[in-house]
Amino acid sequence: MPIRGKYDQNNIFAKILRGEMPCYKVYEDEHVLALMDLFPQAPGHTLVIPKNAGRNLLDTDDEVLANAIIRVKKIALGIEAAFSPDGLIITQFNGEPAGQSVFHLHFHIIPRFADQPFDRHGRAKPADQEILQSQAENISDAIKQMDK
Repeated sequence: MPIRGKYDQNNIFAKILRGEMPCYKVYEDEHVLALMDLFPQAPGHTLVIPKNAGRNLLDTDDEVLANAIIRVKKIALGIEAAFSPDGLIITQFNGEPAGQSVFHLHFHIIPRFADQPFDRHGRAKPADQEILQSQAENISDAIKQMDK
């Protein structure tokens, strides 16, 4: 499959954006939706998805990218405030061989702790739903506090 190609309107993120699938929402505005990864590599693993259709970074409009990365920073700051990690991984994959498994542009924000094991992308186990809800609320509250 080529890196760039036809956008699939039925990918999981498109369904979430249309309200056809549930998610643990962290943040939403007119440009992006941030939600908890159901298969987190570490506690607090959050995804940021632009609301505009695009398979990946290479076929997404520059204005959409600019708006998205500004929100990625905002959400990363909220994760930092909520979790106090030792570091943050912010990553984005382009194409299946690079690790992309959902073909809608999205960014991963993953808190890292020096003493905590780290699951590889695509190999993590499903998280407890109550924990995901609690983490989403904590990050959302931290973002709201920053906005005051």
